[in-house]
Amino acid sequence: MDNLNPSKLGTKQHWDDVYETELTNFRDNGDEGEIWFGVQAVDKMVKWALDNAPPSPKTLEVGSGNGTLLFALAEAGYDPHSLFGIDYSPGAVQLARAIATESNYQDITFSECDFLSQDPPQTEWDLILDKGTFDAIALAEKDADGGSPVAKYPPRVARLLKPGAMFLITSCNFTEDELKTAFQAAGLVYHSRIQHRTITFGGKSGSQCSSVAFSKSFSDASLDKSSHVS
Repeated sequence: MDNLNPSKLGTKQHWDDVYETELTNFRDNGDEGEIWFGVQAVDKMVKWALDNAPPSPKTLEVGSGNGTLLFALAEAGYDPHSLFGIDYSPGAVQLARAIATESNYQDITFSECDFLSQDPPQTEWDLILDKGTFDAIALAEKDADGGSPVAKYPPRVARLLKPGAMFLITSCNFTEDELKTAFQAAGLVYHSRIQHRTITFGGKSGSQCSSVAFSKSFSDASLDKSSHVS
């Protein structure tokens, strides 16, 4: 996970600028902004949730951006009161709240929160979702010791999941095997994968992105005691 070069996509300033622009566009002309990874990826994640998660689980999206994935879950029948989105960019939170009001989904909660250094509004979740946030964090600058901030992410996810709960991540920077290595090292158990459209280039075939689901073992209560914010 340390082999990616730092990029502006890993900086808070970049996302603050992006969402400031998208918020202005929404207020001026109703444009809800970019759908990260596209509509098809959102639809596949929603279908996976419907097939594998309990009815209206307490759901957290890490890096919820404009809220597209949570709105899609609400449209699919999930109770909006059970849906929570966090983002470290205040503009993203303002945009998601504005769209929620316009779409009559005000009961979905959007909060400003830096996942690596702050706890979300609640501490135990039935389902945690990530659509590109792990990717962005992996592009952040290394710390003073040369470590990548993304290393903090898997154990924090593991701590916030209830025993038996699920985590679904979609990534374009990491393969399925790389995601398994990262999250199984944090104590999570591989559950399933989503098949995405494959492309062929140079005689090799692969998916444009990877979606992998993990569960938290009922017996691994020790995960709840790790990775607390000091």
